[in-house]
Amino acid sequence: MEFKDLKTQYIRHREAIDGAVRRNMEAGQFIGGEPVSRLEKRLADYVGVKHCISCANGTDALLLALMAWGVGEGDAVFVPDFTFFSTAEVVPWVNAVPVFVDIDADTFNMSPQDLEAAIKKVKKEGRLTPRAVIAVDLFGQPAEYEKIRQVAAQHDLLLLEDGAQGFGGKIGEKRACSFGDISTTSFFPVKPLGCYGDGGAVFTDNDEWAALIRSYKVHGKGSGKYDNVRIGMNSRLDTIQAAVLLEKLCFFDEELEEMNRMASLYTERLQGSVKTPIIRQGYYSSWAQYTVQLADEWQREETMRKLKAAEIPSVIYYEKPMHMQTVFADISRESTRCPITERICATCLSLPMHPYLREEEVQTICSVLLS
Repeated sequence: MEFKDLKTQYIRHREAIDGAVRRNMEAGQFIGGEPVSRLEKRLADYVGVKHCISCANGTDALLLALMAWGVGEGDAVFVPDFTFFSTAEVVPWVNAVPVFVDIDADTFNMSPQDLEAAIKKVKKEGRLTPRAVIAVDLFGQPAEYEKIRQVAAQHDLLLLEDGAQGFGGKIGEKRACSFGDISTTSFFPVKPLGCYGDGGAVFTDNDEWAALIRSYKVHGKGSGKYDNVRIGMNSRLDTIQAAVLLEKLCFFDEELEEMNRMASLYTERLQGSVKTPIIRQGYYSSWAQYTVQLADEWQREETMRKLKAAEIPSVIYYEKPMHMQTVFADISRESTRCPITERICATCLSLPMHPYLREEEVQTICSVLLS
């Protein structure tokens, strides 16, 4: 059994994907070109924003956003304590300081109430200037952007949406990667929309920021290839990856529907025995992960052992809060209190989730877990 079944996806769509890659190989297109431009237009239209700028990976996408805003030394950037490392990693890259915020116990996304408290605490201390919030669409469900944006606006902060796990999710009819002043995503293979390597994208309606990001991602270029007007980076999406993504977009919504069906089957069988994921009213998840909560660490270890014995893969996302990461010990270990994150890190467990799961596989997984 596969945790993420990319093999079946490829086999089912091999003809279209192979054809797209072959056409690029035959045309000698490997960096930039028409497929990348076409993908950016398709993604912008899908999300419902003016600009999409592709880049090498989701981490670079976050960094490019902070660079475009001029976030730097002396600035505080508020980050959820329960997330993948890159969300916080990019903040020190621009010499700013990450401030960790606790999460909602039901959705695992940033708590607007704890965000408000963290901002007030930083202002009271007076050492750092609050500049931006990075909200994460964890496991596929968008964060509470209406409340988070209200808090950010009240304190004059920029809002960056990390939609690496959330692409395809929605609040009402508004899609993920359209909720931030700038939004980003990742096309890492196991993400909801993944390529066959690394890839990422930045989304915004702001013309000035879009122009800056297009410059920063190609060595700070100006009017031409050898006119460098700022210090930038090398972060371009390979043309072959763009070709793969263009084909995957054709069946992406069908995959989302199937994952939502599988999630409903999981919840129907597990609800009442373990804490199952809670999707807010009016929200639509792209189900990057299906994550349950067990009673304690011992029960989680025992459950994982029995799943492994039955040849069922399971993964812990995430074992350690951001504020407990060794690299952040000097700035946060003593001053940060995120009890919900700490509890969920000790009890959460992610089960196989992909659009090619079969109903009988879900039944087997649930039977073993419940035992």
